[in-house]
Amino acid sequence: MNQYDIKRGHFGNIEGDKLKNLMKDIFGNAKKDGDNFVSTYGALDKLIVGFDGKKKLNVETVMNPNVDNDVASDTIKQYNDFLLRATGFTSKERKKRANKA
Repeated sequence: MNQYDIKRGHFGNIEGDKLKNLMKDIFGNAKKDGDNFVSTYGALDKLIVGFDGKKKLNVETVMNPNVDNDVASDTIKQYNDFLLRATGFTSKERKKRANKA
């Protein structure tokens, strides 16, 4: 499981069902499973997303390695777009924060 910081002041954009709606917008599907939201898309057999308070986003992925390059590239693009919109941080910023921790 990966844990991502949520940008200060950004939690209001994803609290409650807003995160589920964001996942539906990007991946085309999302369902609530306990305290988490679950989605599938392309090479993502399962994407499980939940909160750790208002400052952290918990993300667990189950990948399918047997997809062609186009599906893999599209999945990465959509996943990065999701993380940007969910956390408020770009991939560079997320990497920098992860290295600090």
